[in-house]
Formats: sequence, structure tokens, C-alpha cells
Amino acid sequence: MTGIVDSSPRVTVDGKFFRLGDRKFFVKGVTYGPFAPDAAGQPFPTPEQVARDFDLVRDLGANVVRVYTVPPRWVLDLAAARQLRLLVDVPWSKHQCFLDSAAGREAAREAVRGAVAGCGGHPAIFAFSVANEIPPDVVRWSGARRVAAFLDELVAVAKEVDPRCLCTFTSFPPTEFLRPERLDFLSFNVYLHHRQPFRNYLARLQMIAGERPLLLGEFGMDSRREGEATQAEFVSWQIEYASRAGLAGAIVFALTDEWFSDGQAVEDWAMGLTTRGREPKPAFGAVQRAFALAPYFLLPRVPRVSVVVASYNGARTLEACLDSLERLNYPDYEIILVDDGSTDETPRIAAGHPAVRCVRHPTNRGLSAACNSGIAAATGEIVAFLDADCRADPDWLYYLVGELLNSAFVGMGGPNLLPLDDSLVAAAVMAAPGGPAHVMLTDRQAEHLPGCNMAFYKWALEEVGGFDPLFRRAGDDVDLCWRLQQAGYKLGFSPAATVWHYRRSTVRGYLEQQRGYGEAEALLLRKHPDYFNSLGGGRWRGRIYASARPGVLLCGPLIYHGQFGTGWFQTLYQAEPAGLAMFCTSLEFHVAVTLPLWVLSAVWHGLWPLAAGALALSLGVCAAAGAQACLPPDKVRWWSRPLVGLLFFLQPLVRGWARHRGRLAALPGAQYPEDSLDAVALRGSGARLDLVDYWSERPVERVGFLRHLMARLDQRGWPYKADSGWDAFDLEVYGRRWAQARLTTVVEAHPRGRRRVRCRLRPTWSLGARVLLGALLGVELLALGLWGRSGWSWLVLLSLPGLAWWFHRQARRLQSVLVILLDGLAADLGMVKLTPVANATPPKGGDAATAAAGNTPLFGRETAP
Repeated sequence: MTGIVDSSPRVTVDGKFFRLGDRKFFVKGVTYGPFAPDAAGQPFPTPEQVARDFDLVRDLGANVVRVYTVPPRWVLDLAAARQLRLLVDVPWSKHQCFLDSAAGREAAREAVRGAVAGCGGHPAIFAFSVANEIPPDVVRWSGARRVAAFLDELVAVAKEVDPRCLCTFTSFPPTEFLRPERLDFLSFNVYLHHRQPFRNYLARLQMIAGERPLLLGEFGMDSRREGEATQAEFVSWQIEYASRAGLAGAIVFALTDEWFSDGQAVEDWAMGLTTRGREPKPAFGAVQRAFALAPYFLLPRVPRVSVVVASYNGARTLEACLDSLERLNYPDYEIILVDDGSTDETPRIAAGHPAVRCVRHPTNRGLSAACNSGIAAATGEIVAFLDADCRADPDWLYYLVGELLNSAFVGMGGPNLLPLDDSLVAAAVMAAPGGPAHVMLTDRQAEHLPGCNMAFYKWALEEVGGFDPLFRRAGDDVDLCWRLQQAGYKLGFSPAATVWHYRRSTVRGYLEQQRGYGEAEALLLRKHPDYFNSLGGGRWRGRIYASARPGVLLCGPLIYHGQFGTGWFQTLYQAEPAGLAMFCTSLEFHVAVTLPLWVLSAVWHGLWPLAAGALALSLGVCAAAGAQACLPPDKVRWWSRPLVGLLFFLQPLVRGWARHRGRLAALPGAQYPEDSLDAVALRGSGARLDLVDYWSERPVERVGFLRHLMARLDQRGWPYKADSGWDAFDLEVYGRRWAQARLTTVVEAHPRGRRRVRCRLRPTWSLGARVLLGALLGVELLALGLWGRSGWSWLVLLSLPGLAWWFHRQARRLQSVLVILLDGLAADLGMVKLTPVANATPPKGGDAATAAAGNTPLFGRETAP
């Protein structure tokens, strides 16, 4: 069949919303019918009555009418004359087991084909719903995956006839688990009469909708049972909640109480905004007032917002970024561009935007430092951050601020979507692993917000010290989110606060980005080790929401149907990616399994099938990931999925290598503890370095002592990690490369307010030391296998104890330096060092009470250095 060609303006999908021409199109709808068929079998009133009804719809302030049968052309013409658009439900036998019958499936296809062709690209058409509320027991009988696939097939049938038409499937809570992939937007019928459950369910549906618009396809209340006043109040707050939740629109059921179903008029329900005689009820005026405000209901207040854009050589996309910010639908905000030492056209672009306040760093200081400069320059109560390679939706700040003001969150983020004009390679990169994503603990509370789209109260940023300058390229947002949560605050997520984020347009650019992420992970691991596993991989408590699937799915999702399939809310639980399969793509797998097998197969040729099998397993997992990738249909080419598979193979190698290299390397910019003559003398004295004690005649608060110590470490620039709440030590101080020392303290209370401060210093080998020793041990085993007890194998074997002794000396050196630091701190705080003696006698004088209490210390007095 020849497709419909129509050049008239149409409603299109624009991220999480709709667009008509150059403006957003927020659906303000009402359902109409079905009605008893007339003598000609048409399920509509007379043309005169339809015209009067459509006039009522216009008076209501609505712009969309949902009809449950395919309208004849004269109905479409009447709608177009009043600038109304129709959402057309295509009727077919969805209440039967249609997948069991080839004739039933073909009838459904023909119904969709005929509906789209019959409407002929009419300008009054908004969209087609290829099915409405498929009974859950029918879905359970046929299988959710098969039903979803058939719905996708029906969408494809509609697109064959009219490629520009919008298509949806209208679901409801019992079939919430159905997830067709080809829908242009999601539509749900929701009948919940209580405010909080309604808000909660809209938040859940937004998570299900992901990057697509969400439409409330039906909602309403029966005025016969609940009362007309209750109905009016109900529909009013439901429209407001749907708008504030960032839905793309809402459709009220129904215009009139006149309703015909299953071959008879419905007399015992009164869901209409008007009576059967078209007399308006109180709900008509309530909807009219709500539609006049929708979607921009007033915010509780309008705090000033400072939008910070940190840019380093981002001229390629900076113009579009600043243009979008100058068109925001928010009354009180400022734009601060932090030029972090750019050498491209960034200064010229900034000069072309006089409304933008520019802060320039003479040299590149890194992303965190640039963001901190933006915070310092901000005059707003809220500071929002947008990357230079992003474009903001006009309502970005409206939704970010609205969610912040109506919650207990101190920070808020939103989705970052692929721009329609981005490249084909960028679409593949979007489907590859490692992109910016939000991590959700609940449908509203976030664990992580991507730095390209987030906002915080300025006081919260200042309380935690802003961004850590240690993170120059990436990881700054992760660190900030974790520190805010460790301080007891919560972060939220607004699905409607969208930005358009340009992805890397080349494979090299993508891999360079992943290399930076790997380096950032190494820094994060040192600062937040409890968030990482033993291999250095991140451990998120929440669920990652990203355009890319997190890995290969070997089994389908689980569906809770309720007993006998009668659950009203039948939930889908998405299967987790196969962790073992994804491990086969990791750098650790290739280093520990694939590479050794190939090396050993050079000697024992019988091992080469295992070596080849290990590599084939990794490649197979990546190919499967590419096959399962979610790609925009209009950006798929024959090479798209192979490219995604290649990126799945390369990304863990590049990112893993950067992460481990960063873990083994010295911290950038750190001033490591250096040896001193005092430390050398202390080591030579034979004194204990693992346990040092101090005596104070005045009360000493242990946390205060540790804070003084951290201030001294900071003053010297020595890298350390403080207890995150999960550790069995107070501080871990890093040596340059091979050693670390863990400090644990305790304060003993003695009579008359005197205190004994005990410090335990336990040295440990660094990761680099352990890796080097493990590598030499592996070489030794390989040498024994290749040459037996030859000179080479003995040489490697003899080197291990010497290396271990040298690591021990490095750890003892670090201990001695830290003891000297502790001695100096204690002296400054008026404390005296206690040294162990062989046969301690009870202390005299001022310590008599201590001895009498049975707390005789095994230490004597010594003047602190």
C-alpha cells in the first residue's frame, strides 16, 4: 500500500513532550463516546450534535478529543474547524485470545491499516492507539512477550501506511508489565481516587516511560456515587498533579454522561463533565480552570537560580547550549559561564551573549574547580549545572525547581536525551556502556545524578565544601552526590527536567571519555572504598537508568500477576544482567584467564582450544549485547549493532586499564610523607611504632583530636582517607606507592578529668605492592612450568622474600614519619608521650589516683619532642 504523504503541520514527539510547530503541545483532552450507532451504523451523534459537542470541548479549554471508534471524515473536519485533534482508538477483538488465531491477528492488522488509511493523514489526527486495555488474563494466556511483540507489529503496520503518524498502546495497571518498544509515547488509564497513591503511581509510570512522553489516557470519577462536588475537586487536582509530574498531557473521562457499551446504553454511571443533556456539572468548570493553568501551575515560590556552565574547549556545542539557556521558561535566573582556560572559540562565543556572565580561568584547572568558581560567583538560592555539550528544554528549571520546592530533597536531577540531530555513531555510543545515567533508589529518590543535569541548594553545596578539585575530568558529580548523602541529605529526580546531551561522535572520543571515567573511578575508590568491590567496580544500591542496557540479559523479566492472575497492579521485575557473562568482557578476565591461556598454549599446544574459547566467549557476549541494544529506529544502519558490540568489547578494557593504572599510580598533586632525621632516629631506637600513647591532664575529645590531625595532614598535602562509617579504623594515610598505614584511636577516661589517648598504627602494603608481588609469583609459576628448576626460576623465587622485606621497610618508614607527626601534634595540644617500659611501677604524684583505681599503665613518662 502506498504511504500517505502529507505536508500539513503535525504533532511530533519532542523528548518527554509533544511539539506542534515551534511550540510545545500539552495534551488537554476529554473522551467522547462511544455512542449508540445511528441508522447508518455510525457510532456518533448527528453532525449538528457533534458540532455542538466540539464547541463545548473548545469552551472547556481542551485541544484533544479521544474517540473509541474510527471517525468518519466529517467528524475529522468538524474537529479541524475548531482546531481540535483526535486520539483514535482502533477497535478490534482484543478481548479474545487473538494470538491463537491467524484470522484474529490478521483482523487486527487490517483494522489498524484501515483506520490509518481511512483518516488519510487528516490534520485533525493527533495519534492512534493500536489497542486499549487488553485483558490481563488474555495477556497471561498468550504470554507478555508475544503480546508486546504483536503490538509492535501493529505499530509497524500503521507506520507503513503513514510513516509520520504517532502510535501508542493504551495500557492500565493490570497490564503495566507490557513494554512494547516501538511506541512513540506511553498512554495509561489510571483511576486512583487518593492523592498520594496517585502521585506515587505517576512517578512509577514516569520511570517505566523512560525517555518517551507519558500521557494520562483516561482518568475520572463517577459523580453518581461520589457526588458532583467531589468529582469536581478530584479532576482538578489530578490535572494539576499530572502537570507537575511532567506528563505530556491528561485526558478526562468523559465529556458527557451519554455512554454506550456492549450493545447497550450505560445508565448506572455518570462519569461525564456534562449530563446526557449536555448541562455542565461543577466538574466542567473545575477542568476548565485547570486546563487554563496547565501545564504551568504556579510554583510555591520562585527562588533565584544560578545556572553554571563549565566549559573547556567546548565551542562546538556551546552556542546551542547558551541559546537554549536564554529561552528558559523561568522568571528569575542568571547564566554563569566558567571558561576553564579554553584555547578555542569559547571567549568569542561568550562575548556574543551579553546576558551571560563569564568567569575565566587563565589556565585549565579542571572540572571541579570550574564548578566551584561558578558556585562562588552564584547569587541564586539554587545552583544548577549544565554541561557545555547540552541543550536545556525550555521548562528545565520549572520542573527542577518545582520538585525541589515540593520535597525534602536538597538536590534534583533529570534525564539527558540524545538530540534528534546527533550523529549515527553518537546513537551507537548512547547504546554502549558507561554513559551518563541516573541511579534511582525509589521512583523519586536518586542515589546518583549525572553532572550534565543537576541542581542543588547553594547552602547544601557550601556545607559539604562544594566539588573536590581532585576530580579534574570526571567523577566530580559522583563524589558530590555521595558526600551529600553521607551528610544525611537526599537527592531527587524529575523525569520532566530534560536536557539534550550530545554524545561522542567518534569511537576514539568515546574511548577517551571512558578512559577519563576509569581514572575518576580510581580516585573515587580511594575516597569512597565502601562503594566499590574488590576489583574496583562500583557497587550501586539503586537501579541504573540509562539508554544503554547494563549488559546481556539471559532470561526474561519476572511478572507478578497476583493469585490466579487477578492482581490489579501486576508488576514487572526486570531481570538483572548476567554478571558472570559480563565479567567475561572485563579486563580482569582477559588478564587472569584469556592472556595466560594464550601464553601457556605456546608451550602446551593442547591448551589453544581453551584460549580460543575464552576469547570467543568474550566476543560472543559483546555480540549478544549489541544485538539486544536499544537504538533509535531512525538511526539504525547495518553496522550500528556490530559497532555497539565492538564498544562493549573495548570499553571495559580501556576503562578498566585506566582505573587500575590510577589505583597503582600516586595521587596527582599529593605531597607524600617524606623521611626525616627524627624518623630515622626513631626507627633506629628500636621503639615500638605500631602503638603510641599520650597522657593529658585535661579532658581530650577523640573526634577533636582526629580533626586536628586531619587539619595537619591537609596542611602538608598528605593524602589520606577518613573513616566513611564502614571502616574499622579512623584514618588511612597513603605512602607514595608501596605502603599505607591505618590509624585507630581510643581515649581512656581517668580520674579528675585526665585522659590517655592511645593510637594504633597498622602498616599495610598498597595495591601496587600486592599486584607486583602477585605478578612475580605468577611469573615464578610460569617459569617452573617452562624451565623447571632452572636458574631463571630460582632467580625469580629468591627475589620474592627480598621484595617482601623491602615493602616491609617502606611500611615501617611510613609508620615512623606518622609517629613523629603524632608526637608533634600531641605536644602542641599539651599532651605528654608515654613510652613502654619493661617492668612498670605504679605512677606517683599526680597519677596516684590512677594506680589506686587499678589502672596502672605499662608506660612511663617521657618529654615529648
